[in-house]
Amino acid sequence: MSATTAGRTSSAAPEVRGGGVLPWLAVPALLSFVAFAVIPLIGVLALSFTSWDTLGDIQLTGFDSWWAVLTDPGLPHALWVTFLVTAVSWAVQTPASILIGVFLAGHQRYRELLAVLYFIPLLLSSAAIAITFKALLDPNFGLGAGLHLDLLNQDWLGEPVLAFSVVIFVVSWQFIPFHSLLYQGGVRQIPRSMYEAAELDGAGRVRTFFSITLPQLKYTIITSSTLMVVGSLTFFDLIFVLTAGGPGDATRVLAVDMYKRGFQANLMGAACVIGVILVLLGLALALLLRRLGGRDPGASQLEGT
Repeated sequence: MSATTAGRTSSAAPEVRGGGVLPWLAVPALLSFVAFAVIPLIGVLALSFTSWDTLGDIQLTGFDSWWAVLTDPGLPHALWVTFLVTAVSWAVQTPASILIGVFLAGHQRYRELLAVLYFIPLLLSSAAIAITFKALLDPNFGLGAGLHLDLLNQDWLGEPVLAFSVVIFVVSWQFIPFHSLLYQGGVRQIPRSMYEAAELDGAGRVRTFFSITLPQLKYTIITSSTLMVVGSLTFFDLIFVLTAGGPGDATRVLAVDMYKRGFQANLMGAACVIGVILVLLGLALALLLRRLGGRDPGASQLEGT
């Protein structure tokens, strides 16, 4: 390349990056974010300082709704169940997603067919999945009674520990395919030369996995964990259809608590308080995970250029 051509290329590049056309391409996404995220969030925050039964007039009550929710003995329990569902579902989904993602990134036979089969649960409605599992686990007419298996013929949704375990299993069954897809893409971004060097050094599959694959998936793990943790805070339809927060309050997460306060007890102010708490928790956990993950060296290099 001649000096004149290089000079033209270098002078044209800033014009493309700093032109007035590219920023406007983000305007539709920005408008959608403001319309469907910022404005509703402001409305929820405003309603949290009111008293409204969904039928009468909205009355400004200050911090009464906040005080009622924060002093409610049921709030710490709902927080604990929410964090427990988040932690246990993360602990179950992450290892399984990594292993499946690594497997699908290989060149095994029937890999494409298996990838489609693994992805099917994500395409189904959470409510439909909950209804299906609720029918299968019915102690009188479910899978255990039909196959005459005493191991399956239990009151899965009537015992607190069993009901919680069922929720974790169903949630993991539905969302592991999505995170496996993330890890599959992450594995395919790892340079092949690293694996070739490991083979020359005589490293086996297990050592290669822990020495190369897993460290190279660090930022994929952070991304997947962020989506997993923040998403688990909003589990509602699946848990509500399966257990409705029961038995007792064994699976009453904050999202179910918010629904019961708002649409069953007609306390929209209190429900909006819990909605704001969920947003703050999600934001805090996302920032924490980002801080734990550190900065991506690739992003730092791009910023430097």
